Amino acid sequence: MRLDKYLSGMGAGTRTEIKKAVKAGLVTVDGAVAKDPGMQVGEDSAVTYRGEPVVYEEFVYYMMNKPAGVISASDDSREETVVDLIDEQKRKDLFPAGRLDRDTEGLLLITNDGALAHRLLSPKHHVDKRYYAEVSGTVTEDDVQAFADGLILPDGLECLPAKLEILRAADDDEEVSSDESVPDNETAPDGSVHDDEALATSEVEVVIQEGKFHQIKRMFAARGMEVLYLKRLTMGPLILDDTLEPGEYRRLTEKELQSLKEL
Repeated sequence: MRLDKYLSGMGAGTRTEIKKAVKAGLVTVDGAVAKDPGMQVGEDSAVTYRGEPVVYEEFVYYMMNKPAGVISASDDSREETVVDLIDEQKRKDLFPAGRLDRDTEGLLLITNDGALAHRLLSPKHHVDKRYYAEVSGTVTEDDVQAFADGLILPDGLECLPAKLEILRAADDDEEVSSDESVPDNETAPDGSVHDDEALATSEVEVVIQEGKFHQIKRMFAARGMEVLYLKRLTMGPLILDDTLEPGEYRRLTEKELQSLKEL
């Protein structure tokens, strides 16, 4: 491939910046100063840019704990994106494999491997995506069965069967005992208003094999509940590294990468 394409692909700089660096004698190939930004180089060529080695990688894979408030996109003129958080390399071919809503946190794979992303996201490959959610209202076994049967949303979307597990279901006794000192709809010392219905929150895990727009939120809305918090925990064999704080990322291990390629 062309030297300038090699360097720009590895995030060394723009084509214009690279041409200027070549002209200034700041690029070497196999120990010799490069004279032409269009010269042909191979994946195993020893290339340096401004004194730093630039090793060619066809594909890269990052696990990120996506923070709330950042959009799942490669580029946006107004909003901060998950790719903006990757400061290890400024490659221009990175993208998130699947999207999480702006206010959703958790596991996100960022890569430039389109084939792998397709295998992960295509419903026909039946790749499970597991989420933790906090939901307003009391989730019941009727909801569990409705998810398992495959919900039909009000707009006509037919969801694939999903697994809903109740971790903690809100109930009236819990709501009343949560703050017996403050009568219903009266103001507490901290200024908040006590409302039994508002305090009813269930904790659940949901496993789906597709990823339609706002899907989990829409599924719970169809059952008369609102998702208050949502975090993706797993994607196929990939499990969110619990040492990653929101906004942090790391490269996939060889074991993790191999497990994805075996899907």
